[in-house]
Amino acid sequence: MKKQLSGFIAILFLTACAVQKPEQIIKEADVARLIKTLSSDEMEGRGTFTPGIDKAAKFIENEFKQIGLKPLNGDNDFRQDFMVVRIKPETILATVNGKTIDQQNVLLISDLPSSGFDQSSGNKVILIASGDQFIQKYREVTAMKSPVLVLVDNQHAQMFKRLKDNSSRGRIVEKQNQTAAAVFILGESDAAAYKVSFSNKIEELPLFNVAGMLPGRSKAKELVLISAHYDHLGIVKEVDGDAIANGADDDASGTTAVISLAKYYKKLNNNERTLIFVAFTAEEVGGFGARHFSSLLNPDDVVAMFNIEMIGKESKFGKNAAFITGYERSDFGEILQKNLAGTDFKFHPDPYPTQNLFYRSDNATLAALGVPAHTISTDQIDTDKFYHTVNDEFETLEVANIHATIKAIALSARSIVAGTDTPKRIPKLSGRP
Repeated sequence: MKKQLSGFIAILFLTACAVQKPEQIIKEADVARLIKTLSSDEMEGRGTFTPGIDKAAKFIENEFKQIGLKPLNGDNDFRQDFMVVRIKPETILATVNGKTIDQQNVLLISDLPSSGFDQSSGNKVILIASGDQFIQKYREVTAMKSPVLVLVDNQHAQMFKRLKDNSSRGRIVEKQNQTAAAVFILGESDAAAYKVSFSNKIEELPLFNVAGMLPGRSKAKELVLISAHYDHLGIVKEVDGDAIANGADDDASGTTAVISLAKYYKKLNNNERTLIFVAFTAEEVGGFGARHFSSLLNPDDVVAMFNIEMIGKESKFGKNAAFITGYERSDFGEILQKNLAGTDFKFHPDPYPTQNLFYRSDNATLAALGVPAHTISTDQIDTDKFYHTVNDEFETLEVANIHATIKAIALSARSIVAGTDTPKRIPKLSGRP
């Protein structure tokens, strides 16, 4: 009898979805309003730790409140506050074989307020040679528990400079846990004698996700997440008089989808599983919002995650098409496509496997824990000339493409929301992605 009843409820749900078409709730004009607001100059590019991101959070909170979402269990409001540590180098002095090294050629990775070491300390000296995989070596070195000097071949100058620039802006960590120091020096191949000393500015800073929920009816303990990141780069180097990286596609488009889908499912008000809508912070500086959010959940309770990233332009597959990262890792995509039968929209596997997009967005943390957590996108990442530039503005977007993709997600998710389909779990990773 119970099975018959749950089946009847599912039929009613799918019938309601068919009657209440997404376009009756998700309006293109409202989609444009949301993106325009989130990517406006007033938001100052929604940079982490800036007044602009606080403005964006308040806007999203207000949208959630007007829709009628509830705060997550145990929370009093939609803002999910937490703290991280920013470590910014203040001084670093390095000499190798009696020569003082130019500051631009020295990279420090350490959580210590200050320290120093020299060849008498008996520490390792490691060479990253021209044919080595720099990032692999970098990860190995920064995981070491004792001080180390790293000599980097000039072939790796571009990657070295990128890491140096990131470090100079301040390295973000969840907590101070590295008791050693790694000092990288570019352009030296021998260090018979060396000496380094340094100091860091260390400060604890606030971050905040914005999250709301629609409690499920018959399967309230089973969670379906719908997410995007609302942060971007903020104020950057000026180009033709413009220094605001507005992030219209990346990822005001995805955040707009989250708000629009929250409105859609609240209007239907018949979700059997609990739906959680979350706008993540700090994706651009290391995914800290998603990592914090995930730490508060039991991943076994999460049935699926729809992460939405950059849907502002037509995909390489043409109109009415998007791709799903990690398509082959579960049957998530197959379920979505089944629910789109009779429509023109199609979900494709990720066409950019070399970009490693599956582990480059906020789905990665939960995917590593076995959740069918996938990112939906339409971006042509290999040719996108606006990506991470001041030109990622509302005027460069195709609002019709965003509207079509949001409607497709609304329809394709219906059997997962209804509790009649459960995607297969993804194999867990042994370490963090």
